[in-house]
Amino acid sequence: MNQSHHGLLRTRLSIMMFLQYAIWGAWLPILYPFLMGHRGFDLPQTGNCLAAGAVGAIFGPFIAGQLADRLFSTEKLLFASHLVGAVIVWMLGTVETYGSFLALSFLYGFVYAPTIALTNSLAFAHIEDRDRDFGPIRLWGTIGWIAAGIAVGQVLLRLHSPAGADAAELMASQNAGRGFAFQLSAVLGVAMAIYCLTLPHTPPSGRRDETPGTPGKAMAWIEALREIRLQPLVTLFLIAVPVSIIHQFYFVFTSDFVGGIQANAQSAGADAFANAVNGVLGVGGGGLMTIGQMTEIGVLALMPILATTLSRKSLLAIGLVAYAARMALFAYTPELGPVLLGVALHGFCFGCFIFVAFMIVDERTTTDVRATAQNLFNLVIVGIGIIVGSWFAGSVVGPWALDPVLDAAGQAVVGADGAPETAMNFTRLFSVPMWMAVACLAALLVFYPGRRSTPSPAA
Repeated sequence: MNQSHHGLLRTRLSIMMFLQYAIWGAWLPILYPFLMGHRGFDLPQTGNCLAAGAVGAIFGPFIAGQLADRLFSTEKLLFASHLVGAVIVWMLGTVETYGSFLALSFLYGFVYAPTIALTNSLAFAHIEDRDRDFGPIRLWGTIGWIAAGIAVGQVLLRLHSPAGADAAELMASQNAGRGFAFQLSAVLGVAMAIYCLTLPHTPPSGRRDETPGTPGKAMAWIEALREIRLQPLVTLFLIAVPVSIIHQFYFVFTSDFVGGIQANAQSAGADAFANAVNGVLGVGGGGLMTIGQMTEIGVLALMPILATTLSRKSLLAIGLVAYAARMALFAYTPELGPVLLGVALHGFCFGCFIFVAFMIVDERTTTDVRATAQNLFNLVIVGIGIIVGSWFAGSVVGPWALDPVLDAAGQAVVGADGAPETAMNFTRLFSVPMWMAVACLAALLVFYPGRRSTPSPAA
């Protein structure tokens, strides 16, 4: 491949990644406060809505991976998925009832989740050098997430932050304004669908040992499972489940956590540092959370060097240490400066664990089932892990971490409905995923093979 053609290909794939993750980054960080603070859902209902999307994500990859590996070109599947997804995500911003949002969440997970792995497999199918090329291409997905998050944060700052309002009034206004995030995501989804038709043609690979089009082919996911049951993939897949649960604590609670810190600083108006942060990133938590994606860019940009100098096991371990450290900062130092550092660690969490894990899946599976294997790992990350994580965070740990609100006399405050008012004890909440990350690190060090080289089975 000549240099100019290689550069053009990287540009085309980078635009694909930008749109792919901007679609998701527009609304996911603000979902928890939108549902609880504006729609009035309770904590278990909010967790169920997040889990419903993951249930859809479980079924979608089996179908999408089979179609991409056996029947249809990947770019056409991406076109159809994103066009349907744009319609659904627009509706998510308009429906008001719990049942409707729950059903639409399931449908959206079904059509969107497979596109994450399909964009990965499309890129892997066309780049020359996985270690050298994929990191710089994938980091444009992170830039897309940042751009969408800051756009939403700036809209909340400029259109939904009434002057002179106290922290509670600011949070209520910003919660209502978060509906814009779904509209932005829908517009980006339509743009992505159209753009997918211009991507490099990526036909189904078929079986290596059979003529394409002949009957009697094995199901792609069955072949992929045969390869996943071997080391190191079996350990990677098992650890990925609790890691995804830890990830869910971050995406469920962090926006509300840091949004409250921002609102308190915004209403006080005396902290120059906080005001400067809000002015650049916007308010509502989502914009501030893009700091994690900014550090992710740095990690992914360095990945061509890191992937050739450090073992896969070492990179995974760095990611797990970052997961534990981030939750420790949230739990025990709930102030803007340390929290910013904790958010920044997201780049190492994602880059050194999730991103590297997708690389390991690609290099440890054979060519005719790679799209399916990517989708199966994606199923663990955005399917099984999110279902269990949403239930565990929203229905088990979340209620356990609630403390009663006390008045000046130390008496419990009772709301208009006669029920005691509660507030989240974030120290108690975030300490749970912190210890889970420590346990995952111990399991990795014991069970994951320590070999530096990781050749593809196809080799």
